[in-house]
Parts: sequence; structure tokens; C-alpha cells
Amino acid sequence: MKLATDQVVGQSRWLGYTIAITMENLVGPQCGAVVGLHPRDEGFLSGQMFNGVWYGDLESSARHQREMACAPFGEYEALVVSPLTSGRIDNPDICLIYGTPGQMITLMNGLQYRNYKKYTFTCVGESACADSWGNALLTGEPSLSIPCYAERKFGGVQDDELLVALPPSYLPQIVEGLAALSRNGLRYPIPNHGLDKSPLASLAQSYGGK
Repeated sequence: MKLATDQVVGQSRWLGYTIAITMENLVGPQCGAVVGLHPRDEGFLSGQMFNGVWYGDLESSARHQREMACAPFGEYEALVVSPLTSGRIDNPDICLIYGTPGQMITLMNGLQYRNYKKYTFTCVGESACADSWGNALLTGEPSLSIPCYAERKFGGVQDDELLVALPPSYLPQIVEGLAALSRNGLRYPIPNHGLDKSPLASLAQSYGGK
């Protein structure tokens, strides 16, 4: 059976599967190129597949293909996906974390608590796995994305979810940052202060006399 990479991740996420695939198991180059299992060759870059479907002309479709962040071809022979909590993969290249926008901004706040860095994220459109999986594999840095149509249709991503892909080396920094924020009273879920109530009392709790 041929699968989309969205389905492979979805089966691992929702069903707890550990799955190993090669390019032979994927539906086509669009999935394989993002994770480095297929070259970004002339056929891939032409944009012909998306022309008239997601983009109204061939040039727009080809430009989309050129803008996709993909893992380098030749560095990987296969892809293995497994739940992080299972411990079946000792040291994964990247971790995928799904959450609501509120959870994601809290996670990013934890990441930025020490050694602050401004992060800029992309939106390639359809094939948004390039914004998350592809970009994280290519750059080695955290990459937040808006999951695309295919991820929601084939991967079970929920309507209110975002996705961040990052190397596991960032996880301790995030956990430490979240713990520090929690000690400061900044936690998820974020309580609603109210639209018609002065924020001064709440601000005083966080910032004191600063």
C-alpha cells in the first residue's frame, strides 16, 4: 500500500505505531522530496502536478515547488516515525509537536526564556510539511507551521492545531523555560482576564514594581 507522509506521521501520532518507509512506500515525489528520499528533479520543480489545482498558472505552481524547504537528497535512505513517549527511537533527527495556538506560543516563550532568539516562520501554502519537517531537517532549527490541507485530510491534524518541528536538542531548553515561566505565574491554559476590567492588578502580579 502506498502512503502519504502525512498518514505515516498520523498513524504514529494517533495509533502509536512505529513505522519505517522508503521512497517505494510513498505515493509520489512530493512527499519523498520533503524528507530527502526523492531528488528535487526537473519533474518535481516543473510544478505541473499542482498547476490548475492549488495554483492558477504553471509559473506560480513551479515557484511553489522551488520555495519548498526539503531535506538534502542522498543523506537519508529511509524514514522512521515513532511516538516520542515510546522510546523506540533513541535519538531522532527531529521531533514533531502538535498543539493549539495558545500551547504553541507558550512553548515558544519557554524556548526563548534563555538565549533569546527571534524566530521567523514561513508559509509555503499547500505542502506545508516543507515549512515544518523539511525546514527543520534542512536548517536544524525549530520551525513552526500551519498544517496544510493534506495534513488535515490524510494525517488527522485537527482544525485548531499548529505544528512545530525541532531537533530534540531544543527540548531541555524548552522544558527549563516553561518551568521558569510557571514559577512566574505564566502558565497554560492562559486565564482570560476580561475585556472590560483594568489589567493593572494582573500586570502588577507579573511585573511588580518594574
